[in-house]
Amino acid sequence: MESRIQQAFEKKASGRYNCAQAVACTYCDIVDMDEETMRDVTNAFGVGMGNMEGTCGALVGAGIILGMKTHDRAKAMAAMKGVMTKFKQRNQSTICNQLKGIKTRCPLRQCNDCVADAAEFLENAISEMD
Repeated sequence: MESRIQQAFEKKASGRYNCAQAVACTYCDIVDMDEETMRDVTNAFGVGMGNMEGTCGALVGAGIILGMKTHDRAKAMAAMKGVMTKFKQRNQSTICNQLKGIKTRCPLRQCNDCVADAAEFLENAISEMD
């Protein structure tokens, strides 16, 4: 698969996609879903799960793709664990408000870059499956 990291980054940077949508819509064709449906599926995951209280939306988008790609709960969970581990190693957290630095006023990573990271690690996970 040709890398789509920049495409995911640009979707988020456009302001028309939340973080989950930017990742999931970039890869929706590989799970045979149209972009409009994928946007609807990922609507609720802007500003992380629970409005910044939970997991970064970019990771949620990656997880949705993994689940649909594998059709297997155990494989999807193992792949997602790898994605989240790599993401946390790079960014120190997987939680939206920590990444944005809401309480510390010191962001760990900007949203566009979180999207690029999640896309990178998703692509790695997919290539390991194929």
